[in-house]
Amino acid sequence: MYDLLVVGAGPYGLSIASHAAGAGLDVRVFGRPMASWRDHMPRGMFLKSEPWASNLSDPRRRYGLAAYCERNGMRARHGEPVSVETFASYGLWFARHAVPDVDERMVASVGACPGGFEVVTDDGQAVRGRTVALAVGVMPFVEIPSALHGLGPEHVTHSSHHRDLDRFRDRDVTVIGGGQAALETAALLAEQGTRVRVLARSHRLSWNTVPPEWKRPWWQSARAPHSGLGCGWRNWFYAEVPGGFRRLPEATRARISASALGPAGAWWVRDRVESRVEVLLDHEVATASVTSGRVRLATVGSIGGGPDFETDHVIAATGFRATGARLGLLAPEVRASLAVNAADEPYASTGFESSYPGLFLAGLVTAASFGPAMRFVQGASFTAERLVRGVRRSLRHGPAGSAVPAPAGERGRRSPLGAVKH
Repeated sequence: MYDLLVVGAGPYGLSIASHAAGAGLDVRVFGRPMASWRDHMPRGMFLKSEPWASNLSDPRRRYGLAAYCERNGMRARHGEPVSVETFASYGLWFARHAVPDVDERMVASVGACPGGFEVVTDDGQAVRGRTVALAVGVMPFVEIPSALHGLGPEHVTHSSHHRDLDRFRDRDVTVIGGGQAALETAALLAEQGTRVRVLARSHRLSWNTVPPEWKRPWWQSARAPHSGLGCGWRNWFYAEVPGGFRRLPEATRARISASALGPAGAWWVRDRVESRVEVLLDHEVATASVTSGRVRLATVGSIGGGPDFETDHVIAATGFRATGARLGLLAPEVRASLAVNAADEPYASTGFESSYPGLFLAGLVTAASFGPAMRFVQGASFTAERLVRGVRRSLRHGPAGSAVPAPAGERGRRSPLGAVKH
């Protein structure tokens, strides 16, 4: 029986595995390394985060993005965005050098067994571990507006469903959303000859500005320090002090995790959108139907009805919502025991342990506990260090299954399956 089974081989899963191996734990990692970055982002996209805030984490800090770029004749410089292709290749390099062998099979289910957990792979093999870390990324949490739910994938997809956009050449596409995914997807579509429009609920598009120079006068740095989530003391707190964020009242954490660092486009995509893409602001889809093979959208604005129009395809760049109900690979009895907040977001302890003993969480699903940094690669280092400490503490205190009380603010909550938390 392994000490730790890591489910997921993206930036968080690989970082956790590297720290676990460095701590002497017997660890096994499942998943295709960097799969989301390799399979679910179109060619030509760039990371929004700075290169120095895009490192996977190993205990000796030997395998950062800058080290990879230097070894391969590239550069990772402040203010110069890194391509998705470069970042994915970096992650594969990190996996080869800083992580025990990765089992590239996908995990079908995670359930409890005597002394720990049983992970079943997609080919039916069962592997047991005393603890489990779920680092499943964002794909289980895709969010598509309810007005589009009745349409099939031939007419509606999520922005994360596309490795390339070639199928939409010379067609008409409507992109829903006002954030980076929507705006960069729209720019790429327009640049390949697609007729594209962006439909956004906001009254105006928000754009991030060019980051200030890394070396600045001291008074400028004191007023707005650099951080992995952007300049300013508030962003610095989110990026550098996730443990402090977790000490905030639950309602405050929930509000910030839902609203901080809201939809905005990167500075380097602005001209590409404004010069080529039709934008319809202050509107959202009210109803959607298929007529003669095309999607007919009826829209509504804040002051009344909006235009109706037809399009060949809708891409919903509407983000992700990490809820307990969407952790579908967990066995029902495990999922039903998770303590959640009012938005159905699972609770995570200071060591990233869920309310189910021995089950640890990482990445987006912990944003309600540790803040906006968990939505970005920036949070991987903090998570890996704290989570592995939590795993070691759990291993010392005995096998999974012993009673661990949920925090006072979470007790008595019902899970999506109706079980009362304890």
